[in-house]
Amino acid sequence: MHFIETLFDLKTGDFSKVIFSLLTNVIIAIIIAVVGFWLTGVLTRLVNRILRKSDTDAGLISFLTSFLSMSLKIMVVITAITQLGVEMTSFLTLLGAAGIAVGMAFSGTLSNFAGGIMILVLKPFKVGDDIKALGEQGVVSEIQIFNTYLKTPDNKILIFPNGPLANGTIVNYTKETTRRIEWTLLFDQAADIIQIQELVGTTLLSEKRVLQKPQPIIGVQQLTEVGLEIKVRCWVKNADYGLVFHSGQQAIIEALRSAAIPFAKS
Repeated sequence: MHFIETLFDLKTGDFSKVIFSLLTNVIIAIIIAVVGFWLTGVLTRLVNRILRKSDTDAGLISFLTSFLSMSLKIMVVITAITQLGVEMTSFLTLLGAAGIAVGMAFSGTLSNFAGGIMILVLKPFKVGDDIKALGEQGVVSEIQIFNTYLKTPDNKILIFPNGPLANGTIVNYTKETTRRIEWTLLFDQAADIIQIQELVGTTLLSEKRVLQKPQPIIGVQQLTEVGLEIKVRCWVKNADYGLVFHSGQQAIIEALRSAAIPFAKS
Protein backbone atom coordinates (compact mmCIF):
# COMPACT_ATOMS: atom_id res chain seq x y z
CA MET A 1 0.00 0.00 0.00
CA HIS A 2 2.84 2.42 0.97
CA PHE A 3 4.61 1.63 -2.31
CA ILE A 4 1.49 2.48 -4.36
CA GLU A 5 0.94 5.71 -2.42
CA THR A 6 4.56 6.71 -3.07
CA LEU A 7 4.34 5.74 -6.77
CA PHE A 8 1.30 7.90 -7.42
CA ASP A 9 2.43 10.68 -5.06
CA LEU A 10 -0.56 10.19 -2.75
CA LYS A 11 -0.74 11.33 0.84
CA THR A 12 -1.65 8.90 3.57
CA GLY A 13 -5.37 8.14 3.39
CA ASP A 14 -5.80 9.63 -0.09
CA PHE A 15 -5.39 6.23 -1.72
CA SER A 16 -8.50 4.90 0.02
CA LYS A 17 -10.45 7.93 -1.18
CA VAL A 18 -9.30 7.35 -4.77
CA ILE A 19 -10.30 3.69 -4.61
CA PHE A 20 -13.68 4.60 -3.08
CA SER A 21 -14.27 7.26 -5.75
CA LEU A 22 -13.27 4.86 -8.53
CA LEU A 23 -15.53 2.10 -7.22
CA THR A 24 -18.39 4.60 -6.87
CA ASN A 25 -17.96 5.73 -10.47
CA VAL A 26 -17.82 2.12 -11.68
CA ILE A 27 -21.02 1.27 -9.82
CA ILE A 28 -22.78 4.38 -11.17
CA ALA A 29 -21.57 3.56 -14.70
CA ILE A 30 -22.97 0.03 -14.38
CA ILE A 31 -26.29 1.41 -13.12
CA ILE A 32 -26.38 3.87 -16.03
CA ALA A 33 -25.72 1.01 -18.49
CA VAL A 34 -28.34 -1.32 -16.99
CA VAL A 35 -31.05 1.32 -16.59
CA GLY A 36 -30.17 2.90 -19.92
CA PHE A 37 -30.49 -0.38 -21.84
CA TRP A 38 -33.77 -1.10 -20.04
CA LEU A 39 -35.18 2.34 -20.88
CA THR A 40 -33.97 1.88 -24.47
CA GLY A 41 -36.05 -1.29 -24.74
CA VAL A 42 -39.10 0.39 -23.20
CA LEU A 43 -38.84 3.45 -25.43
CA THR A 44 -38.24 1.36 -28.56
CA ARG A 45 -41.32 -0.76 -27.87
CA LEU A 46 -43.38 2.36 -27.16
CA VAL A 47 -42.34 4.01 -30.43
CA ASN A 48 -43.03 0.74 -32.25
CA ARG A 49 -46.59 0.60 -30.86
CA ILE A 50 -47.26 4.25 -31.69
CA LEU A 51 -46.04 3.84 -35.28
CA ARG A 52 -48.06 0.65 -35.76
CA LYS A 53 -51.24 2.47 -34.75
CA SER A 54 -50.55 5.04 -37.46
CA ASP A 55 -50.45 4.49 -41.23
CA THR A 56 -46.66 4.21 -41.26
CA ASP A 57 -45.23 1.58 -43.60
CA ALA A 58 -44.34 -1.64 -41.74
CA GLY A 59 -40.86 -1.72 -43.28
CA LEU A 60 -40.17 1.84 -42.17
CA ILE A 61 -41.35 0.97 -38.65
CA SER A 62 -38.89 -1.91 -38.25
CA PHE A 63 -36.08 0.20 -39.77
CA LEU A 64 -36.72 3.21 -37.49
CA THR A 65 -37.13 1.17 -34.32
CA SER A 66 -33.91 -0.79 -34.90
CA PHE A 67 -32.07 2.46 -35.74
CA LEU A 68 -33.49 4.15 -32.61
CA SER A 69 -32.48 1.19 -30.44
CA MET A 70 -28.90 1.22 -31.74
CA SER A 71 -28.55 5.00 -31.40
CA LEU A 72 -29.84 5.02 -27.81
CA LYS A 73 -27.55 2.16 -26.82
CA ILE A 74 -24.54 4.04 -28.20
CA MET A 75 -25.56 7.11 -26.15
CA VAL A 76 -25.89 4.97 -23.02
CA VAL A 77 -22.42 3.49 -23.53
CA ILE A 78 -20.90 6.97 -24.05
CA THR A 79 -22.61 8.27 -20.89
CA ALA A 80 -21.40 5.31 -18.85
CA ILE A 81 -17.81 5.73 -20.08
CA THR A 82 -17.95 9.46 -19.29
CA GLN A 83 -19.01 8.61 -15.74
CA LEU A 84 -15.76 6.67 -15.35
CA GLY A 85 -13.87 9.94 -15.77
CA VAL A 86 -12.87 9.65 -19.39
CA GLU A 87 -12.93 13.13 -20.99
CA MET A 88 -15.40 13.40 -23.85
CA THR A 89 -12.88 15.20 -26.10
CA SER A 90 -10.33 12.42 -25.76
CA PHE A 91 -13.00 9.77 -25.99
CA LEU A 92 -14.55 11.24 -29.15
CA THR A 93 -11.11 11.57 -30.73
CA LEU A 94 -10.37 7.95 -29.92
CA LEU A 95 -13.85 6.94 -31.07
CA GLY A 96 -13.38 8.81 -34.34
CA ALA A 97 -10.06 7.12 -35.04
CA ALA A 98 -11.53 3.76 -34.14
CA GLY A 99 -14.57 4.53 -36.28
CA ILE A 100 -12.38 5.07 -39.34
CA ALA A 101 -10.57 1.78 -38.77
CA VAL A 102 -13.77 -0.08 -38.07
CA GLY A 103 -15.47 1.60 -41.03
CA MET A 104 -12.73 0.40 -43.36
CA ALA A 105 -12.93 -3.10 -41.89
CA PHE A 106 -16.71 -3.21 -42.03
CA SER A 107 -17.38 -1.30 -45.25
CA GLY A 108 -19.92 -3.98 -46.13
CA THR A 109 -21.93 -3.06 -43.03
CA LEU A 110 -22.06 0.58 -44.13
CA SER A 111 -23.13 -0.63 -47.57
CA ASN A 112 -25.93 -2.60 -45.95
CA PHE A 113 -27.06 0.49 -44.05
CA ALA A 114 -27.13 2.52 -47.27
CA GLY A 115 -28.96 -0.36 -48.96
CA GLY A 116 -31.62 -0.28 -46.23
CA ILE A 117 -32.19 3.42 -46.83
CA MET A 118 -32.45 2.82 -50.59
CA ILE A 119 -35.04 0.08 -50.03
CA LEU A 120 -37.15 2.37 -47.83
CA VAL A 121 -36.91 5.34 -50.22
CA LEU A 122 -37.25 3.57 -53.58
CA LYS A 123 -39.66 0.91 -52.24
CA PRO A 124 -38.90 -2.01 -54.60
CA PHE A 125 -40.85 -4.04 -52.04
CA LYS A 126 -42.53 -3.66 -48.67
CA VAL A 127 -43.32 -5.88 -45.71
CA GLY A 128 -45.80 -8.55 -46.82
CA ASP A 129 -44.64 -8.65 -50.47
CA ASP A 130 -43.75 -11.95 -52.10
CA ILE A 131 -40.38 -11.45 -53.79
CA LYS A 132 -37.54 -13.38 -55.37
CA ALA A 133 -34.03 -12.05 -54.80
CA LEU A 134 -30.50 -13.44 -54.62
CA GLY A 135 -31.82 -16.77 -55.87
CA GLU A 136 -34.40 -17.18 -53.09
CA GLN A 137 -38.14 -16.53 -52.85
CA GLY A 138 -40.23 -15.62 -49.82
CA VAL A 139 -42.52 -13.10 -48.16
CA VAL A 140 -40.84 -10.02 -46.65
CA SER A 141 -41.44 -10.17 -42.89
CA GLU A 142 -39.13 -7.40 -41.67
CA ILE A 143 -36.82 -4.65 -42.97
CA GLN A 144 -34.11 -3.65 -40.48
CA ILE A 145 -31.11 -1.32 -40.63
CA PHE A 146 -28.68 -3.83 -42.09
CA ASN A 147 -30.80 -6.85 -43.05
CA THR A 148 -34.12 -7.83 -44.59
CA TYR A 149 -35.96 -10.94 -43.40
CA LEU A 150 -37.86 -13.24 -45.78
CA LYS A 151 -40.18 -16.09 -44.82
CA THR A 152 -40.15 -18.97 -47.30
CA PRO A 153 -43.18 -21.14 -48.21
CA ASP A 154 -41.72 -23.98 -46.08
CA ASN A 155 -41.52 -21.62 -43.07
CA LYS A 156 -37.79 -20.86 -43.08
CA ILE A 157 -36.44 -17.39 -42.31
CA LEU A 158 -33.90 -16.01 -44.79
CA ILE A 159 -31.74 -13.06 -43.71
CA PHE A 160 -30.47 -10.95 -46.60
CA PRO A 161 -27.91 -8.12 -46.23
CA ASN A 162 -29.50 -4.92 -47.53
CA GLY A 163 -26.50 -3.90 -49.67
CA PRO A 164 -26.49 -6.83 -52.12
CA LEU A 165 -30.29 -6.98 -51.94
CA ALA A 166 -30.77 -3.35 -52.97
CA ASN A 167 -28.20 -3.63 -55.79
CA GLY A 168 -29.39 -7.00 -57.10
CA THR A 169 -32.29 -8.08 -59.29
CA ILE A 170 -35.58 -8.26 -57.41
CA VAL A 171 -38.72 -9.95 -58.73
CA ASN A 172 -41.77 -8.62 -56.89
CA TYR A 173 -44.76 -10.94 -57.36
CA THR A 174 -47.08 -8.76 -55.27
CA LYS A 175 -46.51 -5.38 -56.91
CA GLU A 176 -49.31 -5.84 -59.45
CA THR A 177 -52.87 -6.91 -58.69
CA THR A 178 -52.96 -9.70 -61.31
CA ARG A 179 -50.54 -12.42 -62.38
CA ARG A 180 -50.33 -14.72 -65.38
CA ILE A 181 -50.35 -18.51 -65.06
CA GLU A 182 -48.68 -20.66 -67.70
CA TRP A 183 -48.94 -24.40 -68.34
CA THR A 184 -47.16 -26.37 -71.07
CA LEU A 185 -49.00 -29.53 -72.14
CA LEU A 186 -47.36 -32.20 -74.30
CA PHE A 187 -49.57 -34.37 -76.55
CA ASP A 188 -49.16 -37.03 -79.18
CA GLN A 189 -48.41 -35.51 -82.61
CA ALA A 190 -51.75 -36.80 -83.93
CA ALA A 191 -53.81 -35.07 -81.21
CA ASP A 192 -56.71 -32.84 -82.35
CA ILE A 193 -55.62 -29.26 -81.66
CA ILE A 194 -59.13 -27.76 -81.96
CA GLN A 195 -60.56 -30.33 -79.54
CA ILE A 196 -57.79 -29.61 -77.04
CA GLN A 197 -58.42 -25.87 -77.26
CA GLU A 198 -62.16 -26.32 -76.73
CA LEU A 199 -61.73 -28.64 -73.73
CA VAL A 200 -59.11 -26.48 -72.04
CA GLY A 201 -61.09 -23.30 -72.78
CA THR A 202 -64.26 -24.78 -71.26
CA THR A 203 -62.33 -25.91 -68.17
CA LEU A 204 -60.83 -22.45 -67.64
CA LEU A 205 -64.24 -20.85 -68.12
CA SER A 206 -65.68 -23.02 -65.33
CA GLU A 207 -62.93 -21.85 -62.96
CA LYS A 208 -64.42 -18.62 -61.54
CA ARG A 209 -61.07 -17.37 -60.28
CA VAL A 210 -59.63 -17.29 -63.80
CA LEU A 211 -60.08 -13.81 -65.25
CA GLN A 212 -61.67 -13.53 -68.69
CA LYS A 213 -60.04 -10.15 -69.35
CA PRO A 214 -57.38 -10.56 -70.64
CA GLN A 215 -58.83 -13.62 -72.33
CA PRO A 216 -57.05 -16.97 -71.77
CA ILE A 217 -54.79 -18.07 -74.62
CA ILE A 218 -54.47 -21.72 -75.71
CA GLY A 219 -52.10 -22.14 -78.65
CA VAL A 220 -49.49 -24.36 -80.23
CA GLN A 221 -46.02 -23.73 -78.81
CA GLN A 222 -44.20 -26.05 -81.19
CA LEU A 223 -44.28 -29.44 -82.87
CA THR A 224 -41.27 -31.59 -82.03
CA GLU A 225 -40.18 -35.19 -82.42
CA VAL A 226 -41.40 -35.81 -78.87
CA GLY A 227 -44.87 -34.46 -79.52
CA LEU A 228 -47.18 -31.46 -79.77
CA GLU A 229 -46.59 -28.69 -77.22
CA ILE A 230 -49.61 -26.59 -76.27
CA LYS A 231 -49.09 -23.45 -74.19
CA VAL A 232 -51.95 -22.35 -71.93
CA ARG A 233 -51.93 -18.83 -70.48
CA CYS A 234 -54.51 -17.20 -68.23
CA TRP A 235 -54.68 -14.37 -65.69
CA VAL A 236 -55.75 -14.48 -62.05
CA LYS A 237 -55.72 -12.17 -59.07
CA ASN A 238 -52.39 -12.25 -57.27
CA ALA A 239 -53.83 -13.83 -54.15
CA ASP A 240 -55.33 -16.70 -56.20
CA TYR A 241 -52.16 -17.63 -58.09
CA GLY A 242 -50.97 -20.60 -56.03
CA LEU A 243 -54.38 -22.21 -55.64
CA VAL A 244 -55.45 -21.78 -59.28
CA PHE A 245 -52.08 -22.96 -60.59
CA HIS A 246 -52.51 -26.39 -59.01
CA SER A 247 -56.30 -26.80 -59.10
CA GLY A 248 -56.55 -25.47 -62.66
CA GLN A 249 -53.80 -27.76 -63.91
CA GLN A 250 -55.48 -30.76 -62.30
CA ALA A 251 -58.89 -29.85 -63.78
CA ILE A 252 -57.36 -29.51 -67.27
CA ILE A 253 -55.61 -32.89 -67.07
CA GLU A 254 -58.76 -34.61 -65.82
CA ALA A 255 -60.85 -33.08 -68.64
CA LEU A 256 -58.33 -34.18 -71.28
CA ARG A 257 -58.13 -37.70 -69.90
CA SER A 258 -61.91 -37.98 -69.83
CA ALA A 259 -61.96 -37.10 -73.53
CA ALA A 260 -59.21 -39.68 -74.20
CA ILE A 261 -56.83 -37.03 -75.61
CA PRO A 262 -53.51 -38.85 -76.17
CA PHE A 263 -50.64 -37.33 -74.18
CA ALA A 264 -47.13 -37.71 -75.55
CA LYS A 265 -45.03 -40.60 -74.30
CA SER A 266 -41.41 -39.89 -73.47
